[in-house]
Amino acid sequence: MGPLHGYRIIELAGLGPGPFCGMMLADMGAEVIQIVRPTQDQQEERPLKVDQRGRRSLALDLKKPAAVEIVLRLCENADALFEGFRPGVVERLGLGPDVCMTRNPKLVFGRMTGWGQEGPLAERAGHDINYLALSGALHNLGRRGEKPAVPLNYVADYGGGGMMLAFGLLCGILSAQKNGKGQVVDAAMVDGVAALQAFHYQMYHNGMYLERGEHFLGGGHHSYDVYETRDGEYLAVGAIEAKFYAQLIEILELDSEQFAHKSICEEVLETEVLQELQVKMTEVFKTRSRDEWVDVFAETDACVTPVLSLEEAAQHPHNAARQTFIRDEQGVLQHAPAPRFSETPAVMGNAPRYAGEDRDGILRDYGFSEDAIAQYAQAGVFG
Repeated sequence: MGPLHGYRIIELAGLGPGPFCGMMLADMGAEVIQIVRPTQDQQEERPLKVDQRGRRSLALDLKKPAAVEIVLRLCENADALFEGFRPGVVERLGLGPDVCMTRNPKLVFGRMTGWGQEGPLAERAGHDINYLALSGALHNLGRRGEKPAVPLNYVADYGGGGMMLAFGLLCGILSAQKNGKGQVVDAAMVDGVAALQAFHYQMYHNGMYLERGEHFLGGGHHSYDVYETRDGEYLAVGAIEAKFYAQLIEILELDSEQFAHKSICEEVLETEVLQELQVKMTEVFKTRSRDEWVDVFAETDACVTPVLSLEEAAQHPHNAARQTFIRDEQGVLQHAPAPRFSETPAVMGNAPRYAGEDRDGILRDYGFSEDAIAQYAQAGVFG
């Protein structure tokens, strides 16, 4: 069933962090109704979009007042609604938080944007990389002497965006259960990324903030880095603590005097010294293939792991044992719901739907009559 079984969420479908948030809630058992735009290819090919799994789909032309009325009626029996449009868009459609919360005072109204609902950039376009840049996070990503590295869209879209929105919605729902009042959740990706930097602000105020490529968690220390192997593959080394570092140095048969007490936790080293140690460690790792090194480190706590592709990750014995990756009814490889619960285990729901595939079932569940559904269809509300 999942820990969120019984909760109803309305998703005004968007891109990136919005669908990711909807997937997270649906994975945990919430009934998430995804409101999508009508498309001409609604029945052609089932979409292969992992982040749209687990919910039902209702296609509505929100430029039609009757479609807006349908959403408002859905809100009357929902715990939350979330949208990912630019500020002011849903208000112009007639679906702003004031209108929706008039229908349901306990409704939690989630708003997912890059810049937030106010401020000089609120109306501007942006993407993951822009929110990383303006929050200060991008500045320190990358190698020494090189331009900042782009970490795909993991950080702002999903970490600072979708996850923060899901967290905010659930906080709002819990609050509404206590005091009977819904509220607006303003989830801005630039705010979320700023929050993810808590540790680095701590370092900054303690005089330990380093430039790009010099940070010990950013590839600036030989005991926490990625190394190429003889076959052109890579290993991730994370031997931060002294006892793990000691195992690493022993197994690599490195000079015990030169490398002794040089773990991150034991000694602050000059950049030149770190670079010299990194060069020597690079040379050693290139003497064997990735999988040969995996065998060497298999039964140790030296914190050395192979850098795996998506397919390799799914096949790794540890991930396979935990079923970290699974396939849906279409055979599409993807992650299993996370985190895990002992009493209310999450179960991945249905595969992504055609646009509007669940129209009649959704409307019946929310009290719409067959005649009303037919009239809406005739009026072109569903596209």
